[in-house]
Amino acid sequence: MRCICLPLTQSGHWQCPLPLLQDLLFCNHKGHRADPGGSCVRRRDFIKIVAGSATAWPLRVQAQQNEGVRHIGILWPFSADDPRGKASLAALKQRLQQLGWIDGRNLRIDARWSAGDVDGIRRNAAELVALTPDLIFASGSAAVGPLLQATKTIPVVFAIVPDPVGAGYVASLARPGGNATGFTSFEFGIGAKWLELLKQLIPALSRVAVIRDPSITAGVGQWGAIQATAPSFGVELSPVNVGEPSEMESAFAALARGSNGGLIVTGSGMAVVHRDLLVTLAARYKLPAVYYERFFVVAGGLISYGPDYVDQYRQAAGYVDRILKGEKPADLPVQTPTKYELVINLKTAKAQDLTIPPSVLARADEVIE
Repeated sequence: MRCICLPLTQSGHWQCPLPLLQDLLFCNHKGHRADPGGSCVRRRDFIKIVAGSATAWPLRVQAQQNEGVRHIGILWPFSADDPRGKASLAALKQRLQQLGWIDGRNLRIDARWSAGDVDGIRRNAAELVALTPDLIFASGSAAVGPLLQATKTIPVVFAIVPDPVGAGYVASLARPGGNATGFTSFEFGIGAKWLELLKQLIPALSRVAVIRDPSITAGVGQWGAIQATAPSFGVELSPVNVGEPSEMESAFAALARGSNGGLIVTGSGMAVVHRDLLVTLAARYKLPAVYYERFFVVAGGLISYGPDYVDQYRQAAGYVDRILKGEKPADLPVQTPTKYELVINLKTAKAQDLTIPPSVLARADEVIE
């Protein structure tokens, strides 16, 4: 048996370059470190130890380098190429970067896109939860609901959720109390404003189709708010489910066969997914429509009234920052919008042979010509 014998350093102590070997005791030959038991380390055993240590050392270095890198998941109800989704993600990441969180440096982001598919949203929510990130950001009720069913412990920050209390996501706006907090999109009372705008555009308005998502509490709530004010405006309402393209086209065609009809598109992730179809059908049948968000008007819709939703993603980044630094969602109040914007597309109005009243035009925050 041959032992491995290394000379002593000038200080009289053997120094191994690999930390995992510093506790090895060699033979008690002169000038070598002695084992209290007097045994030697065999050459083949020494080679095995060195090989194992050389493998473990890079892993230790990599683990040290990954210390301080935080991990967040993002759950989107949109498709990966949706302009609204891309703009929202860009706003979120830009604000996070301004706060010192840079993707690929001290932050790792895993995003899942669902393209409005309900089963896909649930599957993506489960996948993100299984990754055990430090936090998950979710957009809209369609994403937040399945996510909070999948986890009660991982912190969740949301945006564009109309009624988080009614949906059971938080205990109250002031004191959320659970693992979620974020930003509401609007109060249901805005439904009365949408109907008022439509009546101002068409004074003889008598029939209104309300495009809503009945699968979320916000869809039911917005419909109820509009329904409560309809008698005072003298209009007859009909609900249209946003998730069925064939149903929507049939409803648009039926509404166009009569006169004095109009549309209200209420807020939902499914409305965003079917944005182009909704705008196209309204143009095809020349139906005046009021939307809840500016993106519809930019895409060719007639008029919108609602908050700046992209700005909500910038604000949500602030909550992500605070939670990553140690604060709890339960202690961060849910915030509501403070500013609403009216956007009008005059090109669309002209195509529909519709004249926007000067009183409405004067209140516009943005006019697209």
